[in-house]
Amino acid sequence: MSTASPARLVAGLAEKVAREVSKVVYGLEDELKIILASLLVGGHVLLEGMPGVAKTTLAKALASSMRLEFRRIQFTPDLLPSDIIGTMIYDQRSGEFRLRRGPVFTNILLADEINRASPRTQSALLEAMQERQVTIEGNTLPLPEPFLVIATQNPIELEGTFPLPEAQIDRFLVKVSIPMPGREVLRRILRGLETIEKWPVEPVANRDEILEARRAIWRVEVSDPVVDYIIDLVEETHRHPDVRLGASPRAAIALQQLARALAAMEGRGYVIPDDVKTAARYVLVHRIILRPEAEAEGRRPEDVVESVLSSVRVPVP
Repeated sequence: MSTASPARLVAGLAEKVAREVSKVVYGLEDELKIILASLLVGGHVLLEGMPGVAKTTLAKALASSMRLEFRRIQFTPDLLPSDIIGTMIYDQRSGEFRLRRGPVFTNILLADEINRASPRTQSALLEAMQERQVTIEGNTLPLPEPFLVIATQNPIELEGTFPLPEAQIDRFLVKVSIPMPGREVLRRILRGLETIEKWPVEPVANRDEILEARRAIWRVEVSDPVVDYIIDLVEETHRHPDVRLGASPRAAIALQQLARALAAMEGRGYVIPDDVKTAARYVLVHRIILRPEAEAEGRRPEDVVESVLSSVRVPVP
């Protein structure tokens, strides 16, 4: 058990992980911070971006830097639930059935293009995410801890896809959009290609440190005014004229926990409104359903989140 203060312990972990990941992933510091914060509070990430913007490299580097097991599943229409969670297979030599665990038994799972699998297969993964266990032929098996699913969606090629229902999207703690790299970042990628190929990422943390950091985040204080601010933000999503369905109570929980992690990653033992504001841009955006007329006028959930953040009074310390 470390003798450092809880927040400094988390901040130290975040700093050294970010330093390692930055050896192969350029220009995604904010996105990495949110994904790492999600891991530290036990949440899952919906990642959206064009092909080729380093989504797989980011997930793999995160696992490498923390000595965690990493697996990737390419979701396709013919993928079955048993291809994810596992199944019982008959062993001819022993004459008995034995368990074959699926790729979901890992620490960081990249579910690539989750919207290409059938709803039945999507549900199998989403149930595992929620329950943190799977049941195979009556045997209930816990998943490893930590367990983080990073599910990707391609926002362009939607033909032949099965969009996730709103109730299932709500199970993702955050939605993170990976932008196209700017000119300078692209130059760094081209100049650093040989370094990236050599994969210089070294493990600088381990499973026990992550679980200790997770416990430390629970000790980050959230004052009553900040709790009220979180509630005000969630309620305002229901009153906004462009919104058909606002954020759920699960969103309020996600806001508080992600804000706690962000505060600890900054070395603070208490949450400030700016932590909540940052968290809101990732927690609320996939939980807001717009009215058809707002969509027809080109408004986006991101616009509503910014409107909500600007209209709700920020508590004064």
